[in-house]
Amino acid sequence: MGDTLLDVDVSGTSERLSPDAPVPVVDVRTDDRRAGGAGLVATMLARDGHDVTLVTVLSDDARADEIRALLPGVRIVAGPSGVPTPVKTRVRVVDHALVRIDEGCATPPVPDATEEMTAALTGVDAVVVADYGRGVAAAPALRDALSRIAVDTPVVWDPHPKGAAPVAGISVATPNSAEAHRFTDLDGDGVPFATDAAAALVESWDVGAVAVTLGDRGALVAHRSTADGGAARSAGRAVDTRFVPAPSVSAGDPCGAGDRLAAGVAVALASGADVGDAVAAGVADASAYLAAGGVAALFADDGPAPVAVPGVDRDAMRLVHEVRSAGGTVVATGGCFDLLHAGHARTLSAARALGDCLVVCLNSDDSVRALKGPDRPIMTQDDRVELLLALDCVDAVVVFDEHTPDEALRRFRPDVWAKGGDYAVSDLPETATLAEWGGRVVTVPFHPGRSTTRLAAALEHVG
Repeated sequence: MGDTLLDVDVSGTSERLSPDAPVPVVDVRTDDRRAGGAGLVATMLARDGHDVTLVTVLSDDARADEIRALLPGVRIVAGPSGVPTPVKTRVRVVDHALVRIDEGCATPPVPDATEEMTAALTGVDAVVVADYGRGVAAAPALRDALSRIAVDTPVVWDPHPKGAAPVAGISVATPNSAEAHRFTDLDGDGVPFATDAAAALVESWDVGAVAVTLGDRGALVAHRSTADGGAARSAGRAVDTRFVPAPSVSAGDPCGAGDRLAAGVAVALASGADVGDAVAAGVADASAYLAAGGVAALFADDGPAPVAVPGVDRDAMRLVHEVRSAGGTVVATGGCFDLLHAGHARTLSAARALGDCLVVCLNSDDSVRALKGPDRPIMTQDDRVELLLALDCVDAVVVFDEHTPDEALRRFRPDVWAKGGDYAVSDLPETATLAEWGGRVVTVPFHPGRSTTRLAAALEHVG
């Protein structure tokens, strides 16, 4: 439920200035259109395979007809907006935003809700309120309907600085940090601010929980405390808080990330998750959405990411593409990393210092077993990936199944391959591989006395 717009992305190249004024001339390559606002949330959920109804208001102009055509598979229950369809056009040159042009985006009067619109909110598994400040979420009849269903139906409210406050009693509101500033007038930033703002909004909005989203850092969730009852409230501890970190991704265009998060939270709540776990699911969905290329990838006909290469993680390829486009140096290293120790950390840090990003080629579980026997690896590849990405010096991880990473290296062609100094460059099989495209192989300082095998033996002895 919420405000629906027409979003247009105009992309092209610019290599000259206009003779009339010192402004860039854009040679248009693509003109992509989609339903925006609540329409984008509906699109995301429908593409995930859910049965979606969009409750909104639409104009009677040609652009409203275009929005309807852009929402196949979505049941649209729309009242009259009484104003022209709002259009937001973003002009981008390669990966950089140049300008946004708004048409018909002045704040309209609060629309009247039809009986069909309010009826569509009953008997559903969950509701996402996508408020874009154009009045649908402020319509009294719709707010009354939401108050009634919020008793036993998950309602996720994505607020807007110019929009209405969430209805009391809903499951969770998901303002971003800037919106939380507007709704609370609190000072500060980061996690300390989000903690105070989320707690304040739980009380002032009288909602079950508030998740203040912090971009690529994740979200801070506050919900009503069930411990200590009135004592907790009187002591100023009316809410509990939980930080939900975001997976590490090389994020590009953030358009739609908040919509993706709210949609993910609603689906998780409808499946029976508690609020904390539902927000974690939403954060993971938003991170995956950004890693796959964001809104452009969502509507791409030829796959989820324009720079994806088979056999190599999309996030890694996007990182490599961005670093190389900026004239930077791509460094790679590899190994099993079955038990991370100080020697690994020092070697990885030294490798990262050789360039502008570090991609780790990681032996898969099958590859480790083939190399080291049936009792290895000690940790699964998913755990090893997570631990590596937790290191500041590691920017991306690529998992490979072969004995050596040569095929993976050929797919993203790093400028430098780094290995610990206990190897001789001439003995490394990767030396010949890197030479295929003019890459270099270097060694970094080796730190003796640190050994995964020794650690594993010690742990087995202690066990």
